[in-house]
Amino acid sequence: MIRVVDSNGKGRGGDGPSDITDIINRLKSGGGKGGGQSARPIILGIVIALLAWGVMTSFYTVQPEQRAVVKRFGDVIGISDPGLHFKLPFGIDETQFVATERVLKQEFGFRSQEVRQQGATQYSEREFDNESAMLTGDLNIINVEWVVQYRINDPIKFLYELREPTNTLRDISESVMRRVVGNRLGSEVLTVGRVDIQSQSREEIQQIMDRYDAGIHIITVELQDVVPPRAVQPAFNEVNEARQERERMINEAQKRVNQEIPRAEGEAIRTVAVAEGYATERVNRALGESVRFTAVLDEYRDAPEVTRSRLYLETLNEVLPTIGQVLVVQDDQVGPLPLLDVNRNRAPRTGGDE
Repeated sequence: MIRVVDSNGKGRGGDGPSDITDIINRLKSGGGKGGGQSARPIILGIVIALLAWGVMTSFYTVQPEQRAVVKRFGDVIGISDPGLHFKLPFGIDETQFVATERVLKQEFGFRSQEVRQQGATQYSEREFDNESAMLTGDLNIINVEWVVQYRINDPIKFLYELREPTNTLRDISESVMRRVVGNRLGSEVLTVGRVDIQSQSREEIQQIMDRYDAGIHIITVELQDVVPPRAVQPAFNEVNEARQERERMINEAQKRVNQEIPRAEGEAIRTVAVAEGYATERVNRALGESVRFTAVLDEYRDAPEVTRSRLYLETLNEVLPTIGQVLVVQDDQVGPLPLLDVNRNRAPRTGGDE
C-alpha cells in the first residue's frame, strides 16, 4: 500500500494506481501548477534547439573549386560536386572538403609570405639551407630552390591512402631533386641543365606518387634560383663571366665565318663565270677568225695578185691612221713626193699626237 500525504499534511491510504493517477491529475489541475509551468519553456527550448540543430546539420555547400567526401558512421558513401547538398543530420553523415580544382604548390629552399598590391610576391628573409644545399656530381655545393605544383585528382585517395600526403610529397620531391642534381655536373646544373632537371624530376615524382596511389597529379616542377653558396659567389661570378666571354668570342667567330664563307663563295662563282665568259668569247673569236681566214684563203687561191694587193691596202688603211706623220720619199729626191702626200686629207688625231 502507498501512503500519499495531501497538501494539509494528512495522509490517506489507498491502493497504488488510484493514488498515482490522483497525483498526476493534481499536477495537471492545480496541486503542481507552478512546477508544470516552469518545465514547459525548458522542454520547448530543448525541442526547438534539437530542430534547429537537425536543420543546420542536414545540408552543406560545396564551393566551385572543391569536392566533398561524405561519410556515414565513418564509412565513405560518395563524393559531392559543387553546389548545395543534403545529408542525414545530427552527425550521422560527415563531410570533408578537398580543393580538387585548385593548383597547389610546395616551396623548397624559400617561402613566399604574401602578394603585394603591385602583383609582386614578398618572400621570407629566412634561409632554408637544409632544403636548398645540394652536392653535385663533381662534388660542388650549390643552392637549389624549386617549386612543385600539383593538383588533387582523387579526394578519397588523398584523404585515406596516406596518413600525411603533403609531407610525403615534400619528402619525395626533396629526395628526387637531390638525386637528379647529384648525378649532374655543377656547371650543367647552373647553366644548360635546368630544363632537363625539371622534366626528369616531375616524371619521377609522379611515378612514386602513383605507386603510393596518393591521388595527386604533379603539374610541373620549376627551378627558381640555382646559385652557388655565398662564400664562393665572387669566384663563381668570375668563372661565369669568363664562360660568357668565351661564348661571345665563339659567336663572333661564327658570325665572321657565316659572313666570309658566303662572300668567298660568291667571289669564286663570279670569277668562274667571268672566266667562262672570256673563254667563250675567245673561242668564238677564234672560230670567226678561222672562218675569215678560210674565206680569204679561198679568194687568194682564185686571184692571188688581187687578193695580195687588197690585203696590203687594207692593212695600210688600218695602220696609217694610228701613226703620226707619214712621208713617202725617194732616194734621189729631197722631201716627200708631191703626188703621194698621204697627210693632206687625213683628219687630225685626238689626244695631241701629230
